[in-house]
Amino acid sequence: MEAPPLRRKLAAILAADIEGYSRLMHSDEERTLAMLTGHRAKVDALIEAANGQIFGTAGDSVLAEFPSVVQAFNCAIAIQLAINAANQDVDVEHQMRFRIGINVGDVMVKNGDIFGDGVNIAARLESLADAGGICVTRGVRDHIRDRVEATFEDMGEQSVKNIARPVRVFKVIFSDDYKPVLSGSPSSVDFVDDTQSSSGDHADAEEVAFWESIREDDDGSEVRLYLERYPNGAFVALAKVRLDREPIAHEDPAVEVAFWESVRDSSKASMIEAYLNRYPAGKFAELAKILMDEQNS
Repeated sequence: MEAPPLRRKLAAILAADIEGYSRLMHSDEERTLAMLTGHRAKVDALIEAANGQIFGTAGDSVLAEFPSVVQAFNCAIAIQLAINAANQDVDVEHQMRFRIGINVGDVMVKNGDIFGDGVNIAARLESLADAGGICVTRGVRDHIRDRVEATFEDMGEQSVKNIARPVRVFKVIFSDDYKPVLSGSPSSVDFVDDTQSSSGDHADAEEVAFWESIREDDDGSEVRLYLERYPNGAFVALAKVRLDREPIAHEDPAVEVAFWESVRDSSKASMIEAYLNRYPAGKFAELAKILMDEQNS
C-alpha cells in the first residue's frame, strides 16, 4: 500500500496540561472528572474561536495548532483567564490549573496527527510553566512582543528532553484585565460554567445525545436548534463558535466527558451500557464496567 503523504509546514503550537492532575484524581476522582468536563468545554471553545485545530487530547492534556502566533498566544491568555474565573469559588486544594507552552516552528502532519521538534518543544515548555502560567520560546516572544499587552521574563537557556540544543524560554506576565483578541475581535466566548445544563444540573443524556447528533451539521441550522432548545446548555459556547466558523471534522473531546457525566450517577444499567456501546475504549470504560458489575451483582 502507498504510504500516506507527509506534509511539512510552519505553525504555532500550543501544548497544555493540568498541574497536579494525578493528585487531584487520587484525592477525588469523580469531582476531578466533573471539573474536567467544564474546563475542557471552555478550552475547546476558545481554541476553535482562535482558529486553532486540536490534534491531541489525553485526559489532562491538549495539543493544538494555529495559523497565527498571535492567535495562539491570545488563546493561551484566554484559557488561563477562563480557568482562573472558574476557580474563584473552588477551594485551593481542589482547583484545576493549566500550564501552557507555545512554540513556533516546522512541524510534520501525517494521518491527521502532528509531530516533530516544533511540537516537542511546546510540550517541554509546558512543563516549565507555573500552574496558571505560560512559557514561550524566543521566536514566539520576538514575533509578538510589540503586538500584545504582556511582558516577558527571560528564563535563560533551558535544556529540555530529546532536544539537541538548549531552548531560550520566556515566562509570560499578564494581568487579570487582559482582553485577548481571538479571531479578529475581542473574545465573545463567555467564561461561564459549561457544566450547567438547561435543567441547572449536569448535562443530561437527552442533551448530550442531541449535541452528538449535530456535531457534523453542515449549514448551522441544527446548531441553532440546539441553542433554542438548550439556551443554558453544556455546549452553548461551542455552539456559538461553530455558527461563526465552518464545522470541524474531528469529534469534540468534551462530548465523551459530558456523556459520562450524564450517566455515571444513573441508577439504570442501560445508561451505563449506552456509554460503553458508544465508547468501548473510552476514557471511562473501566469505571463504567465496574459500575455495571456493581449494578448487576
